Amino acid sequence: HHRDGIHVVRAVSESRIAKADVQLLRDGRWGNARVSVANINGKRWTIKDFSDRHWLVKNSFAKFVLWRELKAVRKLHGLEGVPTEAFMVTPHMLAIEYIPGRVLNRVPKEEVSPTFLEECEEIIRSIHARHLVHLDTRGTSNWVMQVNGKPALIDFQASVDTQGLPQKIRSFMEDMDIGGVYKKWKKYCPDEMGEFREKENERIAKLRKLWVLRGYFGVKKRNAKHGKPIDN
Repeated sequence: HHRDGIHVVRAVSESRIAKADVQLLRDGRWGNARVSVANINGKRWTIKDFSDRHWLVKNSFAKFVLWRELKAVRKLHGLEGVPTEAFMVTPHMLAIEYIPGRVLNRVPKEEVSPTFLEECEEIIRSIHARHLVHLDTRGTSNWVMQVNGKPALIDFQASVDTQGLPQKIRSFMEDMDIGGVYKKWKKYCPDEMGEFREKENERIAKLRKLWVLRGYFGVKKRNAKHGKPIDN
């Protein structure tokens, strides 16, 4: 059924997406995709589109990051709290399952509970168990509070497959991921953090100073033109 669903949508051409009910989320600068949400056959998809970018970006960086995200999403198939369906519409356009909810930076502070943050940690551990690291967990734009109140992690453009990597490097990258959740404990529920998380947060904060590829593993999203946020 999962495969059939993908084939049905894959048959939808680029022109069909252009005619679909599409809402712009973000139109990045020259090196970033135009990101929209499209409603196709009753299912919503996040569309990452490099089609109108410079040919040099389209045929090098764009292909690299889109295929990296496609492989990451496929690797996570079956996990809760992450998008698990994706397909290439064209060599420069990727469609990813849309997860309804509110981006965390639009959620009132009092709605973020210790249970929510524990579930964020579980998502990170599940991703790591699949030999993948996200590497962009520190901000609030990649975390979503779903309609049912549970968290979801989106945007795997910066992800890295850790299979075959030396254990030291893998552990370091995994620390960067979980450190992004501890940062949220510190912001939203500092009194419920507990001694272990406090110490781990301090340890990872020191490690992070060594992290050359700090934050976003690719081109920065600064100065992007944003569309109206979607809160469901």
